[in-house]
Amino acid sequence: KTILPKYKPILVIMVKEPRPGKVKTRLGNDIGMIEAAWWYRHQSLSLLRNVVHPKWETVIAVTPDIEGRKSRVWPPELMRISQGMSDLGERILKICESFRVGPVCIIGSDIPDVSTKNIDRAFKVLMRNEFVLGPTLDGGFWLFGARKIRKISKNTFKKVRWSSIYAYEDTIKTLETERWATCDILRDVDNGTDYTAAQKTSLNWSPLR
Repeated sequence: KTILPKYKPILVIMVKEPRPGKVKTRLGNDIGMIEAAWWYRHQSLSLLRNVVHPKWETVIAVTPDIEGRKSRVWPPELMRISQGMSDLGERILKICESFRVGPVCIIGSDIPDVSTKNIDRAFKVLMRNEFVLGPTLDGGFWLFGARKIRKISKNTFKKVRWSSIYAYEDTIKTLETERWATCDILRDVDNGTDYTAAQKTSLNWSPLR
């Protein structure tokens, strides 16, 4: 278990080493693998700058595990843990199991508009609920949070149809409790359509050049 300040909320950002052809491949199919990796690198670093706050402990969950732990891309002052190479649900569970207590919120790194205000609202939701989810416009979610680690069932995320319009709804069905709520709806960037839409509307957009 990872040792962190007792009772301090934990924010985990899932990151992937920004190598062309290994990260954001769906986006790469639309705009080119080098461009997609370049965008992801700058987007992730921008997000990290935007969400670090004294109210919570910020941790990055890296993949590939060994390369990510040694990577010079990510800020050296942030604690790093491994997220593994399984599907998204299994990786989220692995991250949660890294900590002894909550509350913990886990987010992706491809959400241009996420800010400390969004994270703060999510942690406030957890003061009244066991779980919190941040929906995305495409039917997925950008944030998963739990108030207590021991309340997370092993059945959470079972049979979720990842990378589909059903991911959010499927996840809700696995929570085994009615004490869940949602926070802000944000846009993630998975493909060229998302990329173009975010380029027009996002406040924290990272241009390609």
